[in-house]
Amino acid sequence: MKDNEIQKPERQQRLFGLSTPLRSAVIPPISAARWLLVLIVAAGVYFFHGFLFPVLAALVIAFASWPLYRRLLVAIGGNRTVGATLAILFILTFLVVPIALAGTYAINEVREWVGWAIETNRHGAPTPHWITTLPAVGDWLNDQWTTNLGHPGGIGELIQLISGANIGSIYRGVLAAGGSAFGLILTLLFMMIALFFAYRDGEHFAGQIDRLGERILPTRWERISRVVPATISSTVTGMTVIAIGEGLVLGIAYWLAGVPSPVTLGALTGVMALIPGGAPLSFTLVSIYLAASGSMMAGVALFVWGTVELFIVDKTLRPKLVGGPIKLPFLPTFFGLIGGVKTMGFLGLFIGPVLMALLVAIWREWLREVELVEDAVPADPVELAGGPPRIEIVAEEKTHA
Repeated sequence: MKDNEIQKPERQQRLFGLSTPLRSAVIPPISAARWLLVLIVAAGVYFFHGFLFPVLAALVIAFASWPLYRRLLVAIGGNRTVGATLAILFILTFLVVPIALAGTYAINEVREWVGWAIETNRHGAPTPHWITTLPAVGDWLNDQWTTNLGHPGGIGELIQLISGANIGSIYRGVLAAGGSAFGLILTLLFMMIALFFAYRDGEHFAGQIDRLGERILPTRWERISRVVPATISSTVTGMTVIAIGEGLVLGIAYWLAGVPSPVTLGALTGVMALIPGGAPLSFTLVSIYLAASGSMMAGVALFVWGTVELFIVDKTLRPKLVGGPIKLPFLPTFFGLIGGVKTMGFLGLFIGPVLMALLVAIWREWLREVELVEDAVPADPVELAGGPPRIEIVAEEKTHA
């Protein structure tokens, strides 16, 4: 054997025989890589879908507070780690802790309501005096109360008729919701961690998404990628922040007016403020209750205060806080709230309207593109079809010598 002779590598023995290298791939490498990427993404969504809601909440908060976060970065010299830490501390101090305290009080008040409902269901209850004294509808409400709630077991029958559940299971559900504080703390902790990295690495990750989006939607990505953050920011600021403020202000007004369970009613008012016209309906009903129960001055004062507060918010604060390229109409807002709550629970109050705002924004962008294309099309159908150009014949003037 010559020294310069090339020796073939020996094939290794395997469990099921000798390995034989293939000359051509059954599946092209590019297609195999794409399908492998799709499978990996699907597996990631399956295994980590439990963390989807905290991540979505963190992204919504990051989008909504990004202008303030950029000002904070300028103030501290651009250190993103320090800026993200300070932003998290501010959110915990001024947003999470107050909402958690209000939620604790609200759960305790709801437990008292359910306890009263259980006692009323067990023994029955007469019609409250303030209901019987209501003008025009007092007698009718008194008859309905006596028929449905005046005898033992009346509330249970109504609940069974409406929801198919009994009052005992609802009470146990309220106790379980109040006792699941550990799971709520874990969810909140994961959301804070995701929000920290969204603040610190948000711009770098957004640049990667931009490069990928330009490959997928090269003609539309630039407009859509600018519309989406502005839409989320304006929607969250205009709906959730103002709703929390209205719930807080009106909750304090309920407490000063002597309304029972002011924290729970304030929280319900904040939730209703997410719907256009929900806040006026809430404080109007509470004012009617105060007036009918004998506190006429407190009811009138609460109604006047709610009207003035709503006028100030709608005429001064809301136009300044709500910016961006879209204002969500009533019907998409309502569908977003109902669909979000049905799909995601309490978090759906915030995620649902945001998703509907994104759909409306993208729809309007497509309509804008169609209008631009229609404006650029020539009005003459012959020129549009590529027909021959028009030839104008101009008669020459004859000159006589």
